Amino acid sequence: MALEHSLILSETIQWLLESENPSVRYFTLTDILGKKGITKEVKNAKHNIMHEGHVPKILDTQHENGYWELPQKFYTAKYKGTVWQLIILAELGACGKDPRIKKACEFILEHSQDLESGGFSVNASSRCGGGRHSEVIPCLTGNMLWSLIKFGYINDHRIQKCIEWINTYQRFDDAIASKPVGWPYDKYETCWGRHSCHMGVVKTLKALSEIPFDLRSTATKKSIQAGIEYVLAHHIYKKSHDYDSITKPGWLKFGFPLMYQTDIVEILNILLKLECRDKRMQEAVDIVVSKQNERGKWILENTYNGRFQTNIEQKGKPSKWITLNALRVLKYFVI
Repeated sequence: MALEHSLILSETIQWLLESENPSVRYFTLTDILGKKGITKEVKNAKHNIMHEGHVPKILDTQHENGYWELPQKFYTAKYKGTVWQLIILAELGACGKDPRIKKACEFILEHSQDLESGGFSVNASSRCGGGRHSEVIPCLTGNMLWSLIKFGYINDHRIQKCIEWINTYQRFDDAIASKPVGWPYDKYETCWGRHSCHMGVVKTLKALSEIPFDLRSTATKKSIQAGIEYVLAHHIYKKSHDYDSITKPGWLKFGFPLMYQTDIVEILNILLKLECRDKRMQEAVDIVVSKQNERGKWILENTYNGRFQTNIEQKGKPSKWITLNALRVLKYFVI
């Protein structure tokens, strides 16, 4: 589908570059305008992320020991607990070198990562330490791996163990006759049933896309290809066995941040990161294009506002985050 450059309007770019949202400004400079990180403009934008906007507001609510809310509710306090703050801060481009970010990362590694397997659990183990072995789930493992890689942990042995967990246990099955048996497949039907959990696949693929190409093992490359094919087999948002049916209607309502949920903008951006182009993406791209308004912007249609440490944008209003992520898609897949 040939589209004109007018899809990316200059007035939209100027709106994204406004100083009140330093994270969006930074990513617009680098991802949309292609400016290098060595320029003063980009450096200033990156610096301002930690001092203006939502990042300092979130960090101001952090406990001195690195967690948010109650320490044992790092996952179950949706969406004010520690897990969710790490995801949001990583999305906002917060600096992993900041001592407060490092303390939060170490807290999650200490309390959520299963010491035996390397996956991430929804509860801590009071008996063994680390995350509870029986409660490791795929979407959380993917989200934490992605966040920790974004914060600079790629070479940490604990992160390498997590990648091994994904390559060993993460499934990309599409309605198989019977689910596997044994750990970790026996506990959560929604995570480990006959059909792989869509969110688990998407968050896993998102995390693996952040691994630099030269650090991807053969097993990791196989997992990436399996994840890509799973997503493409579903045409991003459809049922693979019935292309007239939508897997989850909510995936067509664009939101930010998405936490353990997803939408077609996020999935397309993951494929972008993996340099994947395929005709099976086209319908999803068309939907993204169709939601652009006459001012060249996109609306926030889905939000968890009221459940965050600080609200991020307003539902039903033009969204800088959705617009930025949609323009990333258009720049790669359309223009």
